[in-house]
Amino acid sequence: MHAVPEPTSACSPTATGYTGRFAPSPTGPLHAGSLVAALASWLDARASDQGRGRWLVRIEDVDAPRCPPGTGEFILGQLARCGLHPDDAVWWQSQRHTHYQAALAHLQSHGWAYPCACTRQDIQAAWLAQGLTMQRHVQRPYPGTCRHGLQGRVARAWRFHTEKYQQNPALSLSQQAQAAPFLIVNSLLYWPDRRLGWQHQDVAHTVGDFVLLRADGLWAYQLAVVVDDAAQGISHVVRGEDLADNTPRQLLLQHALGLPAPRYLHTPLVRAADGEKLSKQHGAPAVDLSNPLHALAQAAQALGLPPLPAHLTSLGDALCYWIRCWSALYNRAL
Repeated sequence: MHAVPEPTSACSPTATGYTGRFAPSPTGPLHAGSLVAALASWLDARASDQGRGRWLVRIEDVDAPRCPPGTGEFILGQLARCGLHPDDAVWWQSQRHTHYQAALAHLQSHGWAYPCACTRQDIQAAWLAQGLTMQRHVQRPYPGTCRHGLQGRVARAWRFHTEKYQQNPALSLSQQAQAAPFLIVNSLLYWPDRRLGWQHQDVAHTVGDFVLLRADGLWAYQLAVVVDDAAQGISHVVRGEDLADNTPRQLLLQHALGLPAPRYLHTPLVRAADGEKLSKQHGAPAVDLSNPLHALAQAAQALGLPPLPAHLTSLGDALCYWIRCWSALYNRAL
């Protein structure tokens, strides 16, 4: 069992005010699970800073081939129908390529990114050579084939040099209290989650050198989300628990790019009858918003909030009630 480190000043609340966000990928309409994440992020903002917390929406359409035209606008309409209105203009990742390129150039110039020529078949062959086989729901780390050069092959993608960065002297334990809201102890990166408590992962061993720019020329989620969270001044991220294991990769990227790290809270997953998490990939249907109050009540129940009193029948009154409930649950963890 791993010893959990004591919190440091780096884990203290932000002193510059609360800004949260909901950042859906428009590969399909909101389903019941994504409405849970949307409501949770909205409630967290509205319950913060004496009601002055800001809530933003960012459409993560950087993977354009998977985003049907008009889906982002449809999602915004779904949010509006539920009374979830952003406090500023909506951002679209498809309009921010130059910012991701600048971030990659920074990592390249500091030696934290390297080109990769591997195809999926190359990676699978390397795993087999190491005695590893493909297993469902089991993530295999990149085997490091191109870490020390392309051996005459043509670069297809760019990767973050995770193993090298985890050994970066700037991440030494003595400096982390001032430099980053996480700790690295014996290769394990520890970070605090406001709902799940202290989490840990050996990123180099579990994930390896992850992709920043894909072979198809599209930006990887990890880089885009880190750049945009910093650019929007996001202080707190509230999202589904299925994204929790992305957090250590994002913390390393934030540190490597000299960007501030938000506080994280990961909400419970909403699962289908077969136990799989609800997702667009698994064909989850669009959430039924013929009665927005009923849909939101189900989302609130999934978040562990108490049932709505019978006398509260308007959307506005219900949202105000759930703000108070959320504040009682999580404001002490801000």
